[in-house]
Amino acid sequence: MKKEFGTTRNGETASCYILKNSKGMKAVVSDFGAALLKLYVPDKNGKSQDVVLGYETLEDYENGGDSVGATVGRVANRIGTGAFELNGKKYELTKNDNGKNTLHGGIDFYNKRMWSVKEEDDTHVVFMLVSPDGDQGFPGEVKIEVSYTVTEENELKIHYYAIPDQDTLLNMTNHSYFNLAGHASGTACNAKVWLDADAFTETDAELIPTGTVIPVEGTPMDFREGKKVAKEIGADYKPLKLAGGYDHNWVLNGSGFRKAASAESEETGIKMEVYTDLPGIQFYSGNFLAGAKGKQGAVYGKGCGICFETQYFPDAIH
Repeated sequence: MKKEFGTTRNGETASCYILKNSKGMKAVVSDFGAALLKLYVPDKNGKSQDVVLGYETLEDYENGGDSVGATVGRVANRIGTGAFELNGKKYELTKNDNGKNTLHGGIDFYNKRMWSVKEEDDTHVVFMLVSPDGDQGFPGEVKIEVSYTVTEENELKIHYYAIPDQDTLLNMTNHSYFNLAGHASGTACNAKVWLDADAFTETDAELIPTGTVIPVEGTPMDFREGKKVAKEIGADYKPLKLAGGYDHNWVLNGSGFRKAASAESEETGIKMEVYTDLPGIQFYSGNFLAGAKGKQGAVYGKGCGICFETQYFPDAIH
């Protein structure tokens, strides 16, 4: 079902698309930013809970700065020095991270643009975007499709498909903040999280990978047995102190499409599992959320949402 969402400051009409199954799961997505706005799932008592952070209005999405619910590209995560060399040519990107690096593609975010709709029905929608040669500083025109599908198995499937006309960099992800106790319930760090990863990539003080892979064994980064996020987030451990919490790329075990992570809320009994075919996942504990006003008057402070950004490793070009 399609509903009008509002008018952008450029005068474009944005819409919401409501996708649902017969079991009470419902996703609301928008062609503004190809973003996930709401995700309703039934809790252990059968009550419907919206488990993703979001804003109330289109204007809030235009002004918001935390990539809430966002489709992120052309390259998710960080590129050190905001520049790279490809096929012997150097490309300069916009620097929006510490004034030196590029984060989530630079300043002209994909989640601040109108996407066209290729197809839609009651269970899925396909958004399209043409990213021109030189967009964000990257080479090549890229035709991008992002699809959202709700299945009868209570899955939300997000699929990325992109065709560039020359060599370029691509690393797309979804940046939804999850709170399985309900988006307005306060901290999400009471969730029990499991990550199928024996190691993570070390970063410097600017969260750029150093090239060193560190085993999680014996560190607060070990989620292989599952634990509450809050349990060791405040540990005296340098990587956690540099990032202000969890904001790291875990090296996922296995290859191909497989289960990579899970999260569960004791309060609601809601559990989610994350599947991907990518080698890494950025688990982020919402460290930079700073009191943004969200849906239904909710205020999202530090730790009120957690992210599972499946990806190629940050700064892989270097």
